[in-house]
Amino acid sequence: MTLALIDYGAGNLHSVANALKAAGCTDLAVTADPEVVARADRIVLPGVGAFGSCAAALRGVDGMIEAMEQRVRREAAPFLGVCVGMQLLADTGEELGTHRGLGWIAGTVRRLEPSDSAAKVPHMGWNDVMPVAEHALVRPGEAYFLHSYAFDGADVIATTDHDGPVTAAIGRDTILGVQFHPEKSQHYGLAFLRRFLDWRP
Repeated sequence: MTLALIDYGAGNLHSVANALKAAGCTDLAVTADPEVVARADRIVLPGVGAFGSCAAALRGVDGMIEAMEQRVRREAAPFLGVCVGMQLLADTGEELGTHRGLGWIAGTVRRLEPSDSAAKVPHMGWNDVMPVAEHALVRPGEAYFLHSYAFDGADVIATTDHDGPVTAAIGRDTILGVQFHPEKSQHYGLAFLRRFLDWRP
């Protein structure tokens, strides 16, 4: 089982790769090569930074979007987006202007605007993951979050609370995205990644 961890210059690749290996991944390619992605059994898209710059960096890798579209949307390979990698599944993101996402799951990524001054932005630290829809991979527990923008749209699987519900996971078919960082979420994160490695959707 080969797993492609996409390197487009916008992810915490070292930590994510180590977490995937700790979860049991034995054939991991950290890659910017669309041909490797097009052949992978599973694909992980990390992301750290601003939505627009991440989207531009991903589009800047020649052939990568096309390889992802083919392997995930047409051939149904299991896909995981992490943090901004999840947000990029949306139609648009509103961080520092309006930017086009992948459009795989209908929605917009908007700035967190809590009315309670005690709920700081960025939303940072441990918080509950609360499933709102049945999914084989997403279970109740505590995970580590670090973000100032959140997904608002369709196919929400789980929320967390930050002065109201905030999207923690989205997904459809073989596509899954999580706002939390599995690689920083200790036992909960490793168990989640093991389920992803074993997932047969």
